[in-house]
Amino acid sequence: MASGITHAWTRLWLPLVALLLALQITGCGDKEPEQRKAFIDFLQNTVMRSGEHLPSLSEDQKQRFGNYTADYAIIYGFSQQVNKAVEEGIRPVVDSLSAIHVPQDYLARRDVLRQSSGSLNILFQQIQSAKSQADGSKTALKQPSELKGVYDKIYNNVVSQPANTLIPLLPSLLSLSQNVVQAGDFLQQQGTRVSFDNNGVQFPTQEQAGQYNAIMSELATKIPALSQAQNLVQGGFQ
Repeated sequence: MASGITHAWTRLWLPLVALLLALQITGCGDKEPEQRKAFIDFLQNTVMRSGEHLPSLSEDQKQRFGNYTADYAIIYGFSQQVNKAVEEGIRPVVDSLSAIHVPQDYLARRDVLRQSSGSLNILFQQIQSAKSQADGSKTALKQPSELKGVYDKIYNNVVSQPANTLIPLLPSLLSLSQNVVQAGDFLQQQGTRVSFDNNGVQFPTQEQAGQYNAIMSELATKIPALSQAQNLVQGGFQ
């Protein structure tokens, strides 16, 4: 009799276990559409309005977005690199270059500019590496079409466009800075043989004047890099 009851419970228990497992599997699978919807809403209503200064995710958002948190980490990580390049690399150089108005300023600003421009080449390499890494991570993503369209647009705004601006700009700005430092060094080497008057500079020989003018001519061809950098610092990439 007891054996019969045991077999009866066994017959009832096994289907019940199977049903519970099925419900658990279904429940886990159902989270993805909710996570995707929450992530798309965040991208459209928050990220698209944030420019290149993206917000970090709260713990609650990480829970709501699920695996899509990793998708966001790709663009967020690159945006942090871009912000660092602008604030720690480009802005100090732009400030120094923008403060030069007369020949004496080449002398006064050369040491500060030499130091501030030293990071530009390193930042250039970091942006190149970060862009390559972001592109590789994005290629590996498996996103539903409704999310992919939104994500691709943001990726273009946050990753592709800033990279396409910074990668050629950083070396150009470095080259301009080096020419300005060269001008300051040249004036320093002349010592008391050079005089400044009426926002100009006077040399005792034509050879010295010719050397200075050659530096100025080369420098003038690189001024567009400063204008571009000023616009970037003031208005961002949008």
